[in-house]
Amino acid sequence: MKTPPGKRSYSKLPVWIVEDHHEVVQHIYRAIGSRHIPMKDVKMVHLDSHPDLLIPVSMAAHTVFDKEALFSELSIENWIMPMVYAGHVSHVAWLHPYWAQQIREGEHKMCVGRDTSTNTIRVTSTDDYFLSDALYVPAEQLEDGKPFRLSVIRVDPAHTSEKSQGDPQQNAAKKSKPDPQPGSSGTCGGVSRPSDGSSGTPETPSAEEARASAVASLLSVLERDDPYILDIDLDFFSCKNPFKEMYTQEELAMLQELYGFERPREDADEETLCECVERRTRQLEDLEATFADLLEDDSELTVERLADKPGMKSLVKLVCSLKSRNESPDYEMTHQAGLTCDYSELPHHVSSTAEIQQLMLAVRSVLQPLPKPTLITVSRSSLDEYCPPDQVDSIQSSVLKVLETLFGSLDVHKEYEEASGESASQSS
Repeated sequence: MKTPPGKRSYSKLPVWIVEDHHEVVQHIYRAIGSRHIPMKDVKMVHLDSHPDLLIPVSMAAHTVFDKEALFSELSIENWIMPMVYAGHVSHVAWLHPYWAQQIREGEHKMCVGRDTSTNTIRVTSTDDYFLSDALYVPAEQLEDGKPFRLSVIRVDPAHTSEKSQGDPQQNAAKKSKPDPQPGSSGTCGGVSRPSDGSSGTPETPSAEEARASAVASLLSVLERDDPYILDIDLDFFSCKNPFKEMYTQEELAMLQELYGFERPREDADEETLCECVERRTRQLEDLEATFADLLEDDSELTVERLADKPGMKSLVKLVCSLKSRNESPDYEMTHQAGLTCDYSELPHHVSSTAEIQQLMLAVRSVLQPLPKPTLITVSRSSLDEYCPPDQVDSIQSSVLKVLETLFGSLDVHKEYEEASGESASQSS
């Protein structure tokens, strides 16, 4: 791809480090506004234990064109897809560690558009990740659709012995030159093409081949002159499910009963999928209303009345357990925890120091053959404890060393420090 007319280049590669992941959007928009990255069809390499590909469920689609209104609607799990609908991002490569399995491996093609019946943003993908949040609609129900390609790529930890075996990056590059996969077509279908789904344990003999395959997938997408965003959540290297510390195992099991997602058949037709989404929408709306009612009144009489509704049998036991530990439970937080108990648990894997080092080596091997990114965004995710707070500074320091080794001098902006009144940027 040729450099777009009028495109500007940074004197040093900027790295914006934020606390909550959706805060990177303002820096991406600023780079678009300054013409450092193009207005349309930007590609993103996204390293994270979470896909972050949900959509603000009730947000009007036109909100994406009002920057300040959009920023106020975004959250850590739903900041990418509004940029897709706005036309800015067309392809995301989600690189995930082995413990994060929310979306099937391989290439997914879908359309992201405006649902004509609700005026909200929806997708044509039938993956459980989108179905469980009631985000699927048939293609004919969307307007202003944008073709979107998602590559889901697993990255396993590298053997620490690879450090002394020549240059692992060059080895990966040499093994990553099979015929590139065809690019995304302009269709707005909801076709997913998963890989074979193999899920070997970390540090197996095939780990190097797997990284070479990851590099090949990325090089089939990124041309040498492509402007792209490299986005890293530090919880890629070590990840907690913070709700595991807020709720007991029994309470989480009860939330799973209440919020569990009934998957459609593998070969479900469009009518069945639409019925699944309608049923799921009602379930989530009922649960939201129930916990809103509990905020107002959680007396025994009210709880029993609410538990009489279909699917609410576990509610009495849950409220009783919550109140045994806290006289005034945070029911809004309980609902948020429940929303994560759909078809799978949130990833939870606190890595050892050795495993973090192995993942750093793996990431370095995967990124080394790629073109230099135009912009790097980093999320700490430590205040909400998705990245363990006692590990985040060490992980961040190691990530910056890897990036500097790969890409040279960096212009590092520590935005998370600005919020606490500290110096906001430094250069290295």
